[in-house]
Amino acid sequence: MTVRTVPTFTGEVTAEQLGTTLIHEHVFVMSPELDVNMPHPEWDEEHAIERAIAGFERLYALGVRTVVDLTVLGHGRDVERVRRVAERVPVQLVAATGFYTSDVLPHHFQLNGPGRLVDGPDPLIDLFIGDIERGIAGTTIRAGMLKVASEAHGITPDVNRVFEAAAIAHIQTGAPVTTHSHAASHGGLEQQDLLERLGVGLDRVVIGHSGDTGDLDYLREVAARGSYLGFDRFGMDHMGSDEVRVRTLLALIEEGLTSQLVLSHDAAFFSRMTPPSWRAINAPNWHMEQISRSILPRLVAEGVDAATIHQLMVENPRRVLCGE
Repeated sequence: MTVRTVPTFTGEVTAEQLGTTLIHEHVFVMSPELDVNMPHPEWDEEHAIERAIAGFERLYALGVRTVVDLTVLGHGRDVERVRRVAERVPVQLVAATGFYTSDVLPHHFQLNGPGRLVDGPDPLIDLFIGDIERGIAGTTIRAGMLKVASEAHGITPDVNRVFEAAAIAHIQTGAPVTTHSHAASHGGLEQQDLLERLGVGLDRVVIGHSGDTGDLDYLREVAARGSYLGFDRFGMDHMGSDEVRVRTLLALIEEGLTSQLVLSHDAAFFSRMTPPSWRAINAPNWHMEQISRSILPRLVAEGVDAATIHQLMVENPRRVLCGE
């Protein structure tokens, strides 16, 4: 399914307006229950909003025009908070729907749904479709992407349920699917198997965190089935080196797989899980400017031409979001 426009926090944009796009980022990663009962000492909402605004202004100056915020339930999504940022920045922000869990869902979902104690439709399906078609949390902000996850232990029953709901939402709405995968255990293949069985076209899927491995045989196998490979953790030194990511990326470009590669950082302006003080020491390059400032110049120095850079940063994300 091809879509003519993409929803953002501030309105619809055309495919041509997307421009250079970072397709896997976060603005704020929170934990609402902990935030109420155990406030994080580094969190100051007004300061965080101003910091995000300044960051997006720098990104715009670097040529970035669109950022996909993959913060979904399980990561403390608050679209009204992000809207306060989006309304003040020139970068277009795209929201996402989904549920981030690699093992079990909250008890509400254990008790509510088909054949459960409170029998009825699966609330995940209504959530995902409603976020895409009507708006998130009673707002007019609609999601432009679906996010699912699995980890080293594979597809648990609850993870399977999230994938099933996402597949139904994808089929009904045409929204693309992106994943959090565990590349070291070749988890992208298991994700592809499940999504394919559920009727999702694999050419509408980004296997996220593919760049966490330099195993070219695995990456070729994922790509051969039509999905995009997410090289989306640049700067995340604790999950591998950018040097390995760049060498692997260059190898895949050389093999003719440029049209299936998307680049991003999986960064955030504030994350409760890895707060700013920790990042400053352990992952100082983990921010949304790393690709523009370091990775793209390195690719150019290695002989990657402007047309290829354009395909990586503009054409491929556009095709993911619009299904072209």
